[in-house]
Parts: sequence; structure tokens; C-alpha cells
Amino acid sequence: MLEGILLGLATAFSFQNILMVIGGCLIGTFIGMLPGLGPMSIIAIMIPVAITIGDPSTALILLAGVYYGAIFGGSTSSILLNAPGVAGTVATSFDGYPMARQGKAGKALTIAAIASFAGGTIGAILLMIFAPMLSSVALLFHSSEYFALMVVGLSAIAAFAGTGQVSKALLMTVLGLIMATVGETAQFNAPRFTMGMMDLQSGFGFITLAMAMFALPEALYLVLKPSRSAQGDSGEIKDLRITREEAKKITPVIGRQSLQGFFIGVLPGAGATIASFLGYAVERNIAKGDEQKEFGHGSIKGLAAPETANNAACTGSFVPLLTLGIPGSGTTAILLGALIALNVTPGPRLMVDDPQIFWAVIISMYIGNVVLLILNLPLIPYIAKVLAVPRNFLIPFILFFTLMGAYIGQNNATELLILVGFGICATIFKFADYPLAPLLIGFILGTMLEDNFTRSMNLYDGASFVWERPMTLGLLILAVVLVLLPSYRARRARLRAEGVADGD
Repeated sequence: MLEGILLGLATAFSFQNILMVIGGCLIGTFIGMLPGLGPMSIIAIMIPVAITIGDPSTALILLAGVYYGAIFGGSTSSILLNAPGVAGTVATSFDGYPMARQGKAGKALTIAAIASFAGGTIGAILLMIFAPMLSSVALLFHSSEYFALMVVGLSAIAAFAGTGQVSKALLMTVLGLIMATVGETAQFNAPRFTMGMMDLQSGFGFITLAMAMFALPEALYLVLKPSRSAQGDSGEIKDLRITREEAKKITPVIGRQSLQGFFIGVLPGAGATIASFLGYAVERNIAKGDEQKEFGHGSIKGLAAPETANNAACTGSFVPLLTLGIPGSGTTAILLGALIALNVTPGPRLMVDDPQIFWAVIISMYIGNVVLLILNLPLIPYIAKVLAVPRNFLIPFILFFTLMGAYIGQNNATELLILVGFGICATIFKFADYPLAPLLIGFILGTMLEDNFTRSMNLYDGASFVWERPMTLGLLILAVVLVLLPSYRARRARLRAEGVADGD
């Protein structure tokens, strides 16, 4: 292992590879800031460039830099415009955007940068220490465990609902699950619920739905409620630094979510999206009293949790890719294709046959996280000035990126009609005070939930997999606890309040 690390240091710190890390991080950060152009799109575009480089270590360092740079930069559009173009940064907008509306855009971007750096760096350390060991842990997870993990993800919806809104959140989650059934699936090749429209054969696009749920309603809200544009103090850029008290608050959150996010990222098929949602849900559920009420209204813990978790998960996703040759997400699937195109075979033999590739990528992650922090922190005052633009002028800007992101995502004009239709529905839901995040969670997890459930039913001849596999049963029990915990807390608080009233 020590020899491998020294070899990786020598490879990663060559002048060419340091340039590739910086270039990859720059490209990834700016692409991540644009809603609709996620890491999958840019890595797919960059593969021909990477192949021409020739050296597999250098090529993979460039692509890896683009990957975590895009996740790092993806928080910017979520915080400033409420337009998450990457699934892993949807949870960032829940508290990041309210902070920006309160005139704390600079502070929100600072917290996001620090949390991303810490999550990525701790993830890289864990990757170096545990990669060989975790490859065997990842193999323990079968389709039944993945099904149970998706149920745990869905059970966290209570964390995305306001007080007394759990039933509304549940209804929106079910609606998201229904929408996920549109189009063909991995198990059934026949189209479903497409109403004869060829454009719906592959289902609804995530980017289209994310833009429809968050960005478009925000623009329509500004039009329908002009007084909203005058609310807050978003035009003034201040509070770029975090106080010592705020640093103390987010430090344990960063520590917990770096570990949790990394280990979720290790599981093939889980990835940054589930890590960010679960990170947010866990921190909200363990928060006490007034801190819990702040979630969804500009909580610094609610911002730090998903940003830490998604960056740690991105690092963790390299474990199954490099040690097993199993892509953990759509982005790592494209990276797997790039490796094969470079005549590199990922798997258990990679550490033995090509140690310089394995260790150079891990060492480059340290360098990349430092580069991202150095690039982003000085730029925060300038990036935050987007909010100094009058809100009325921002409306066409938001609409342009929303429509562009939806069109580029599917390269299909029908997506624009779907976007407008869903955007109008989402605006109505928003006026009716229905939470929109659970719908998106249900949609993202719905396809994976269905595929793994169907596969488990086929493998175990029915639902017997629940009690035949202890890990599956344990995860499902955890999901039940997560569902019942908010109700138990609310009931206990009500009984305590009644006791106090009787005492008076």
C-alpha cells in the first residue's frame, strides 16, 4: 500500500497531471453552475478529448476532476436561483435558497464551499484507507438490500415536510412514484402510460422535472406576486464569513455526513443523490427544538449536510468503479466506458496491474479539493452579486436557463411542453402549500425501487426475501422508525405542552 501511495504521489504531482486537475476542476465547476448541464453531459463530451491524451492516468484524472468539480459547482445555481441542475444538489436548495433570499448568499456559498471541501477530502482519505476492504462490503448488497435502501430514502420524506404536513408530503411522494412508472423500465421493455406518445417512451427527464418543480415556479411566483421580489435583503452582499459559533454548529454535521455520505457512495446504485437526501433527513431528525424548525427556512446545518454528503458520496462511488468495475451511478457508468476505451480494465486486479492509475486518481482528489476551494472562495463575492440584479430582470434569466436545461437534457422539443405543464402544476401546489421536494424524491427513487423490488421477487419467489436476508429486514425496520419518529416526537411535545398547561 505504501509503495502504491508513493507511486500515486509521483504520478499525480507531475506538471501535466496537476494542470489536468486544475483544468478538470475549472470546467466542472462552471458547467455545474449552469442548470441542466450536469457532470454526465460534460464527461460524455470530454471522453474524446481524454482518449487523445493517451496516458490513462492523466485522462482519468481529468475526467475525475470534471466530475467532482461539477458536483462542487452545482450548489451555486441551487443556492442563487433555486435551479438545481444536478440531482445531487436538489437538497442544497432547501436551505441554501432561503438563505440567499435573506441576504446571506455569500455566507451560504461559503458554507457550501467549506462543506464540499471537507466532504471530498475526508472521502478521499477514507477511499485511500478502506478501498480494498469496502469492495467486499459492496458485494454483500444484493437487489433486496437496494430495495430496502430505497425505502429508507423514501421514509425520510417527513424531513422535507413542514409541521403538520406529513400527509401532504406522503401524497406528493406517491405522485412522484406514479410519475416514475411512465415509459419503459429495465424489467419490462413495453412502454407504459405513454398515451401513445413516442417522446414519453423513455419516461420524464429528471432535469425537466427538477426545473419544473423548483426554477419555473420561482419565476412564475415573481410574476404572480410582484411584492415577493421586494422581500428580503437579497440585493446587498454581506456576511461572506462564517462566525466561530456557526463553525461549531456545522463541524459535527460535516463529520457525520462525510462518513455517512462516503459509505452510501460506496454502494453501487446509491450515489450522491440518496446520500444528500438522507444526510439532510438525518440532520433534521436529530436536531432539537428551534434548530429543527429552521430547516427549510435557511438553516446552516440543513445546507452543510447535503453538500458534505454528496461530495463524500462522489468520492465513495470510485470504490465500486475501480475495485469491482461496477458503476455506481450514470456518471460513473460513463467513466467506466472511458476506462474501457483507454484499455484499462477496472476490477480487483487494477491495484496490482496498474497501481499508478488507482493511486494517482485518489491522490488527485486531494489536490482537486484544494484547487476547488482556492478557486471558489475568492470568487464568492462576485458570484453572489447575481442576486444584486433586480429580481424582475432575473426572471428572463431563470426562464432561459430553465428552458435550455430541459431541452439539452433530452434534445427534444416536447420536453419544453412537459416543463411548462409541470411548472404550472407545481406553482399551484406551491400556492396550496404542498411540499415539492417529496415529489422529486419519489420520482428519483421510484425507478430504482421498482427494478430492485421486481428483481428480488423473481430471485426469492415472492416476498420471502424480507425475512431471508437479515440486512434487508434491518433496513426496512429502520425505514419504519424514520416514518414513526416525527409522529412520536410531535405527540410527546403535545403531551408535554398539555402537562405544562395543567400544571399552570
